[in-house]
Amino acid sequence: MYKHIIMLLALLNVSCAQQSTLVQTEPFYQGTKQINLLDNKGKELLIGSINFSAQETTIHYQIHLDDKLFKDYFLSMKEMKCLEGPELWCHLAYPYDNPKQITKTDFSWLAHDLLFMYKKSSEFGANFNNGIYYDFKIESDKLIGTAMALDLNLLAAPPEDETKPPVTIHDIDEIEPTNRWLPIIEIK
Repeated sequence: MYKHIIMLLALLNVSCAQQSTLVQTEPFYQGTKQINLLDNKGKELLIGSINFSAQETTIHYQIHLDDKLFKDYFLSMKEMKCLEGPELWCHLAYPYDNPKQITKTDFSWLAHDLLFMYKKSSEFGANFNNGIYYDFKIESDKLIGTAMALDLNLLAAPPEDETKPPVTIHDIDEIEPTNRWLPIIEIK
């Protein structure tokens, strides 16, 4: 009887070790993935790629946006790279130190690297109240970000603690996805 119990414990131990290994080496967080913006009709626009490398509990990333898709605009004394469509969708690189890392449950730094501002092309200047912060969630084999409203003036000065992402759930608001040109971002 003791032999059976010992064998059962040994099998459980091996099973747990294999599960632990599987959790640590999830293939999604390894290698290069595409970054697509989806318009409010579901059409994809490939804007670049992201390279993930996982190390223990932290996942490092490097983003490469396709500069050829973005047009140069000079808005409110600031040069911006914008996508042209029903709205101008201008990428705003996070201006302060960013460790470029996420965890399997916290995608805040990634969201800070993919900040946008929208405006009608007929409007003069930039309105930093019209910021877009993509709130990311993992869904099966992709990261999906939903556009949330953010007043980008929040980032006019460096945060007190640069080790923590300054934008929190308290700074963003839901928007009606059909009212914005590019309400979804997918990384797959």
